[in-house]
Amino acid sequence: MCYSTLLYTIAAGKGKMNRVREPACNFGCPIEAALDVIGGKWKAPILYHLQQDLKRFNELGRLMPGITQRMLTKQLRELEADQIIHRKVYAEVPPRVEYSITEFGLTLSPLLKEIQVWGNEYLDRVIKIRSQG
Repeated sequence: MCYSTLLYTIAAGKGKMNRVREPACNFGCPIEAALDVIGGKWKAPILYHLQQDLKRFNELGRLMPGITQRMLTKQLRELEADQIIHRKVYAEVPPRVEYSITEFGLTLSPLLKEIQVWGNEYLDRVIKIRSQG
């Protein structure tokens, strides 16, 4: 359940104060909230690579050859906005930017590990099914 904000409203025409709870977020459940942070094709792979060590933008792009620069930028910005990763810009010419996972982002490690385990099991199953047919 989302955290809520308590609002006070004046009942129409009666001058009474009513307490009303209004959702502080637009998520229907915690799973929806979690998937908003790590969902999509690229966020989990980005986080997987950042768990190993900090990475520069182009290094991340090389580790995920199917991602465009525009999509990588978008995904990194979203993860940074959610405080899952940290972006450090060095005042150099040419500019150097490094990305690292935050302490809060590291709390996703067990989840990412379980997704990896499930993915390996799924791949084994798909390979077995396709080799039989």
